[in-house]
Amino acid sequence: MSGGPSEGGAGLPFADEPIVLPVSSSEVVFDGYVWDVRREAFAYGDDVLRRDFVDHPGAVAVFALDDHDRVLLIKQYRHPVRRREWEPPAGLLDVAAEAPVVAAQRELAEEVDLAADEWHVLIDYLTTPGGNNEAIRIFLARGLHELEAFEREGEEADMERRWVPLDEIVDAVLASRVQNPSLALGALAAHASRARGWSTLRSADDAWDAHPAGHGRAGG
Repeated sequence: MSGGPSEGGAGLPFADEPIVLPVSSSEVVFDGYVWDVRREAFAYGDDVLRRDFVDHPGAVAVFALDDHDRVLLIKQYRHPVRRREWEPPAGLLDVAAEAPVVAAQRELAEEVDLAADEWHVLIDYLTTPGGNNEAIRIFLARGLHELEAFEREGEEADMERRWVPLDEIVDAVLASRVQNPSLALGALAAHASRARGWSTLRSADDAWDAHPAGHGRAGG
């Protein structure tokens, strides 16, 4: 039975293939409040293609897991989808030269007043590869303890927070009752990792090649 149009790479680990193509032009065509829209021209075979995409700084999210296998989630209003979503604490990588794990520690403190003694990479993912370069790293944080409360504003001012058992989150994800991508991917990854004795966890400073900050830009 055929495996599809190509069966190259037999015997190699199943993985995406990073490709760096010659970019002949790159410009910001919309300078947004949080992120921009960038237009690039690049060589692809004998053609020069042009694409517009959201140029995103990247983000981190945190699965804060307590000793009872409960995850601390927040319910926050998200205007583009007109929903108050359950999601893990998360935030943009918008501080220059800040390590992702440091950003995750900051977001955990600022959004839910928690610190953690133990940090690991749970999973990395690209949110919408056809339309933006947003890369998100989800951390697993354990050994939790409370911090002094932060003052919050905007959509964060009325956030609800709740400790939810991991298995209950997985059930809600599979039933499509919750649809935030970091919550869905994080819950499924945590569930699978726990079943494997947490052997899939990676160092908190593990390399992150997909992060857009590491991609060169021509022009702009």
